[in-house]
Amino acid sequence: MESTTKSIKTRITAESGKQEIVITREFDAPRELVFKAFTDTKLYTKWLGPRRLTTTFKIFEPRNGGSYRFIQKDQAGNEFAFHGVYHEVLKPSRIIATFEFEGLPEKGHVLLETTKFEEISGGKTKLTAQDIFQSVTDRDGMLQSGMEEGINDSYDRLDELLEKMQKKRFRLQR
Repeated sequence: MESTTKSIKTRITAESGKQEIVITREFDAPRELVFKAFTDTKLYTKWLGPRRLTTTFKIFEPRNGGSYRFIQKDQAGNEFAFHGVYHEVLKPSRIIATFEFEGLPEKGHVLLETTKFEEISGGKTKLTAQDIFQSVTDRDGMLQSGMEEGINDSYDRLDELLEKMQKKRFRLQR
């Protein structure tokens, strides 16, 4: 299964036979601000996941050796829980963490995600996330689970949040 999908701004690449997915997106905001949106629970809950779900963190420790657990709920009351461990949080350039969906019947479908925040010209940030799965089957299952919708919607929401944050910051500086 070779797949490259691209929204207006997000590129999701999954090469046939590989256990990885690479996601890239540029944000019109400084990397310190983008990084903060990944490490501040008040900000993270505002953009993580599709719009049709609400997100609540039960644990959120974005530091080396910290952990997280969050629950997303739909309008019908169905809950979807996720958890992981932060292996490295290097401000403002990189986060390495595991990710596991608790809804799978058997445990062990853990992926390792390395998210890099690269400053690019014009005060923008290029985000690159490399997700390594334990098997191609696990990777393909994630692709078929609606992951693309979740990523695109999340990153669109993040764009909106970053724009609001920058406007607020600009107003405060005046």
